[in-house]
Amino acid sequence: MKRAKTSKAWMKEHVNDFFVKQARKEGYRSRAAYKLLEIAEREHILKSGLIVVDLGAAPGSWSQVASHKVGHNGKVIALDILEMAPLPNVEFIQGDFREEYAVAELKRYLRDHQPDLVISDMAPNMSGIVISDQARSMNLAELALAFSMEQLNYGGNFLVKAFQGRDFDQFLFDMRAGFKKVIIRKPKASRDRSNELYLLGLGKK
Repeated sequence: MKRAKTSKAWMKEHVNDFFVKQARKEGYRSRAAYKLLEIAEREHILKSGLIVVDLGAAPGSWSQVASHKVGHNGKVIALDILEMAPLPNVEFIQGDFREEYAVAELKRYLRDHQPDLVISDMAPNMSGIVISDQARSMNLAELALAFSMEQLNYGGNFLVKAFQGRDFDQFLFDMRAGFKKVIIRKPKASRDRSNELYLLGLGKK
């Protein structure tokens, strides 16, 4: 019974959420679009002609934003373990980023081109066990960072979701070792109760 009440409360909050309503109005697939829009407008990381890799892309709101910004001269390659409906100017790979086959497929889609920007809003299925969820979340962030350090153009940028807690400081240290500047952002569309932050690495060394 308690779970049902919690579920109803969440649904009520979701339906009444400003960013949920705005996403429906403006045609974005989820409220997460506004997290990327805010960061991109503030830091100028999305421009015409860029090659962008979107990790953990489904349902596709970040890919929508990226595709619109890079235009037809750019390219967005999106990957997720879940299915994602097609989007203009977005190539989609369904696969588990934790597995080598998915990373190999991603590299094949890049066709020897190096991305200018890697964005990752990946998060595991939450179990409710805080320590476990945080550890699995940071593991995804670490995999995204490793991919970025290997594949990004020099001078390229990397935006990743990370959760505060154990291993966060070490992850931040590792990002600072790989990029000229690292900025921490908490977009307005991030719910106050969430301990998620977005780390933006500018200028791959």
